[in-house]
Amino acid sequence: MTPEITIDHRDKAYALLKADAEKILKLIQVQMDNLTMPQCPLYEEVLDTQMFGLSREIDFAVRLELIDEPTGKALLDRLERELSALHEAFTKK
Repeated sequence: MTPEITIDHRDKAYALLKADAEKILKLIQVQMDNLTMPQCPLYEEVLDTQMFGLSREIDFAVRLELIDEPTGKALLDRLERELSALHEAFTKK
């Protein structure tokens, strides 16, 4: 592969992972706004399943060397912080 194609694949991989992280955040926002409380088993199940899936996607991208491990960890950490802030804001309502 040429360097330009490699960079393009890395950019696309990161963009896809970031989009998946945003989908998880939006899914949880909708669930909190319309459906359930954060203590609900359904909420926890969705969150755990989605976060596990994203972590596996990131692991796969790291093993393919499409992203580096610190970048993947940073993406998960950022999502976890955003979800924590969302949870905290919801519980203060």
